[in-house]
Amino acid sequence: MKNINKQQEEIIMFNMYVPTRFVFGSGRLRELHQQKMPGKKALITISNGKSVRENGALDRTQEQLRLAGVAMVVFDKIGANPTKTAVMEGAKSARDHGCDFIVALGGGSVMDAAKAIAMMATNDGDLWDYVGGKTGKGQALRHEPLPLVCITTTAGTGSEADQWGVVTNEETNEKIGVGGYDASFPVVSIIDPELMVSVPPKFTAYQGFDALFHATEGYISKFASPMSDMYALTAIENVGNYLVRACRDGRDMEAREGMAFANTLSGVVMTVSVTTAEHSLEHAMSAYHPELPHGAGLIMISRAFYEFFIEKHACDQRFVRMAQALGMKDAARPEDFITMLVKLQENCGVADLKMSDYGMTPDEFDKLAANARETMGGLFAANPYAMTHEDCVEVYRKSYR
Repeated sequence: MKNINKQQEEIIMFNMYVPTRFVFGSGRLRELHQQKMPGKKALITISNGKSVRENGALDRTQEQLRLAGVAMVVFDKIGANPTKTAVMEGAKSARDHGCDFIVALGGGSVMDAAKAIAMMATNDGDLWDYVGGKTGKGQALRHEPLPLVCITTTAGTGSEADQWGVVTNEETNEKIGVGGYDASFPVVSIIDPELMVSVPPKFTAYQGFDALFHATEGYISKFASPMSDMYALTAIENVGNYLVRACRDGRDMEAREGMAFANTLSGVVMTVSVTTAEHSLEHAMSAYHPELPHGAGLIMISRAFYEFFIEKHACDQRFVRMAQALGMKDAARPEDFITMLVKLQENCGVADLKMSDYGMTPDEFDKLAANARETMGGLFAANPYAMTHEDCVEVYRKSYR
């Protein structure tokens, strides 16, 4: 893989495999029945909240499946940070009801959980038997996961475009990526911005910054390539153009469409490049504090995290280019990226998020830094400059309020 942070000329290499059929555009949920269904009976996974029931998305999805001749069962126990317990329960439900594919209707948590449910519906044992990192046993699946259809209702994780999910083992405080198999890619993903209109401004911001950071991390990653750069920069530009508008007026369909596009592109970035340890550091935070929204945690640590690499002059021109993509056309210094990042957070009303509001205390930083490396240590290899344990603790310390 090409290391974009080296100055000498190198051969361009990348791997890309995104087999998902994307059906993108406002109102296109109504076309679900026209797609080839991968089975005859679906387990529809939704969150344990009320949104998809109250806004009609569940009814509309069920009607589409009926039109396609598909029987269905609803599983509604997925939380904001999906847990191993919920995954195992969902897998049992799929087996008990004879479901031969999964439909994920919801945001990133639902889609992530659905990928894990699809794995465990066809394989024996415990999810952590097939997870790498810390207490995971790292075993290979014996059977392919059930096929998956994703209908995303948020613009945040890009999970409709990749083969990975993140699940928390609540017994061990481990939040680790699961999946990674070719069969874990969704067969079809419906990206309908109309389904995102009801997302409140605060969560629109949290989700939008998650999409942004998938792109920015993939762009500064050691595993970036011209192919991932193309997707990443376009995603960053769309976030810069539309996130503030989407936060201020959820019914601004141009803004919702722009953010949905950015989100799907950022998901593709994660299949071509690799995100950095910013995600590892946040996963540790929400593993111990599951009420912390993932995007909010990323926002909290983002400034200190990116400043670390700017201070090391790890990839100056990459930060300049991201500042330009966010709207500062005359950006010339890597620090300009921080200026634009902070401005975007201020304009979205999330610049003053506090770790302390979610129960975090400074005496946890050492534990969180260790957890980040033990559970999601592979992402540290993507950092454009090596981070020590002490560097990670310092990112938390600088971010703390």
